[in-house]
Amino acid sequence: MEKPRITRLTQILTQLQSKRIVIARELAEKYNVSLRTIYRDIKTLENSGIPIFTEEGKGYSMQEGFHLPPVMFSENEANALITAEQLILKNKDTSFVENYTNAITKIKAVLQYSQKDKVNLLSQRIIFRVNKEQEKTSNHLMQIQSAITRFQLLTIEYLSLESKFTKRVVEPFALYSTNENWLLIGYCRLRKEFRAFRIDCIQSIMNLKDTFEPHKMSLEEYFEICKEKYLNTLDKPLS
Repeated sequence: MEKPRITRLTQILTQLQSKRIVIARELAEKYNVSLRTIYRDIKTLENSGIPIFTEEGKGYSMQEGFHLPPVMFSENEANALITAEQLILKNKDTSFVENYTNAITKIKAVLQYSQKDKVNLLSQRIIFRVNKEQEKTSNHLMQIQSAITRFQLLTIEYLSLESKFTKRVVEPFALYSTNENWLLIGYCRLRKEFRAFRIDCIQSIMNLKDTFEPHKMSLEEYFEICKEKYLNTLDKPLS
């Protein structure tokens, strides 16, 4: 069902502020309208003074440094953020919890007074029965995320679950979470292959100034490679 135009324009504006490049075809599919309608919407935003640039063959981008006041959240959107907050507070990585808490505080600052009362009530009425002891077993997640996006080498001192200590230089590739534990997927220059490292087993971590060439594969392709490797070596662990 097509959204009212003013709602669609507002949501397109939010997309432009949250991404470096926005593609017209993806907007048309997202809002169930034609490409011509999206072109008209972009033109309307441009005519209202929004500095939007067309990058040939790529899509639309907004002038860097240009910001509008935050768009108001709907009640359901605000509730979803509060629900996510309660789950993230249970996370075992200190850096993740601290940064999300700071971010959600800024988000709460733009809520209307009526919304603030409701989200404060909701935060007291939601509980996740995980990590009941409030354990914090790592403090590296934010540093690793930064290294992933900057293609920056990491030196880690790693104590495996078998109590084997090694020092590795790693090209960080991705992160995933399972059973409340975060794992870093990266190319280990010591073992000369991709490995998965439990973040709570990292004893120390340091960003190096050196960068590396981005790996030409997606996370989905990585998992497919792992699947094939596992099927062909059932008697050997992957990492």
